[in-house]
Amino acid sequence: MKKIRKRIFPFLLAVLLISGCGKARSRFMISQMKPIMSGMSVSTNRNGDVETVRKSMPASLVQLDGFIEVAPDNTDLLIRASEAYSGYAFLFVEDTDKLRAAKLHKKARNYAMRALNQSQDFGDPLTCSNDEFNEALKKLTKEDARALFFATNSWLSCMGLSWRKYPEIINDRPKILAMMDRMMELDDTFNYGAIHIMFGAYNSAHSANMGGDPKLAKHHFDKAFEISGSKFLPWYYLYAKYYAVRIQDRELFVNSLNKIISAPENLLPEKSFANEATKEKAKRLLKKVDLFFEKDGTYLKKNLVL
Repeated sequence: MKKIRKRIFPFLLAVLLISGCGKARSRFMISQMKPIMSGMSVSTNRNGDVETVRKSMPASLVQLDGFIEVAPDNTDLLIRASEAYSGYAFLFVEDTDKLRAAKLHKKARNYAMRALNQSQDFGDPLTCSNDEFNEALKKLTKEDARALFFATNSWLSCMGLSWRKYPEIINDRPKILAMMDRMMELDDTFNYGAIHIMFGAYNSAHSANMGGDPKLAKHHFDKAFEISGSKFLPWYYLYAKYYAVRIQDRELFVNSLNKIISAPENLLPEKSFANEATKEKAKRLLKKVDLFFEKDGTYLKKNLVL
């Protein structure tokens, strides 16, 4: 707790100072805050008290928006905001309000795309042609992997959460898949193998007509478990929610969620917050087991992207 206070105090002091500075000086001060924000991120990720972090996140998101208003081209800041909005949506909003979560993911995508535009000009990702978009993707390097991942993850999440309300978002699919392919080429181990989870979830949630393939989904989930050493619990949550449901394996669904719930607190110290928050999500999902495994397959018929 003392470490968190030591990092928060200079951070808040900087916020007060920035509010009274000119634009050029404010941008410089924000650029100098990177070590502070990095330290706070480490402390947050190591904090296993989910409720404390959950209550603090909305204020942190608003602060990040304010910093970006002052320094709109700060790549590190844009990526941090994208990661924060996407993580908050996944951990605390998706289970109760899918459309709000989709909006948060959309904001996360826009921030990450702005970061990518610092190195390559994608133009407006919603209006540029697929060919123009693909050409820009080819120019990205491994240094762009962090921004590319969060742009891809948030865009895919936005599509998955809102396609029933806004079916036209399915038209974004070619660009999302191109980003997924490029991320796989650049660094498939980034963030504990997260790109493999994206492919696993996509292939589980989509029909064969939309490129889905349960066997390929299993391959990617297994690869992510291997890369993460089976210690990053969100991967088991998504494995249960998408793959186990897709193949209608109730036992696999229940066992995967129970594996999360019974995991020790220190399983992955650097990601204690995400792991502990996932335990709460797993408990809520487990209570809905009968919904996902109805005898007539109603859930799959309603939710499989055709």
